[in-house]
Amino acid sequence: MTRRRLAVLISGRGSNLQAIADACKNGKIPDCDVTGVISSRPDAPGLDWSRKQGIFARSLSHRDFSGREQFDSALALAIDRLEPDWIALAGFMRQLTPGFVEHYLGRLVNIHPSLLPSFPGLHTHRHAIEAGVCWHGATVHFVTAELDAGPIIAQGVLPVAPDDSADSLAQKVLALEHRLYPEALSWLVTGQVTFRENHSHWTYPPPLSRTGPMINPEVRIP
Repeated sequence: MTRRRLAVLISGRGSNLQAIADACKNGKIPDCDVTGVISSRPDAPGLDWSRKQGIFARSLSHRDFSGREQFDSALALAIDRLEPDWIALAGFMRQLTPGFVEHYLGRLVNIHPSLLPSFPGLHTHRHAIEAGVCWHGATVHFVTAELDAGPIIAQGVLPVAPDDSADSLAQKVLALEHRLYPEALSWLVTGQVTFRENHSHWTYPPPLSRTGPMINPEVRIP
C-alpha cells in the first residue's frame, strides 16, 4: 500500500508536530509519514527536533517578502515540492491568503485551541475564562478562506475548573490537542472524513473517541 505523505507547518516548538509524527510511527495514523516540516520562524525549536528525527525541515520567513501574497506563493512552492497528500497547520502563526487556501482546499487542516465557533483568533483561553464558560477544548477543522471558520472535523472537550487561569487552561488544552489531532488525521488518512461542498462528509458516523467527548456539528452522511 502506498504510504500517505503529510506536510506540517509550524512556528514554534512543534509539540503537536511531535504528537503527529509519533502517531505516524506507531501506526495510530496508519500508512502515513511526516515527509516535511516548514516553519515561519527560522529559530523555531521544532525545526531542530524534525532534523534529529530525519524529517526534512526548513524555514520560510515572511520578513523576506514584500507582502502576504508573495510569501504565500513561496510557501506553496515549498509545500508542493514535498508532494504531500495533506497539510497540517500545527501552531503556524500566519494568516493565509484566500488564493493559498483555495490551492489546498480539502487537504489543508488546522487545530484551534477553542470549541469553535466560540473564541476564534488569538487569546482563546483568556477569553474562555472571561466569558465564564463551563467547557473548553480544541477543534480540528478544514481550513477555508474565513479565519477559523472551516468545516469541523473533531472537537475535544474538557471542563473548566473554578480555579483555572488562562495558563492552566492552556496546558490542559494542549495535552488534549496532542491526542485529538492525530486521531482526526487518522480519519482523514483512512478516508473516513472528506471535504465536500464546504462540509465535513463522513463515510460512516465518527466513533466515540479515546480522547473523550467528540462533537461534530457539521457531519453529513451521504
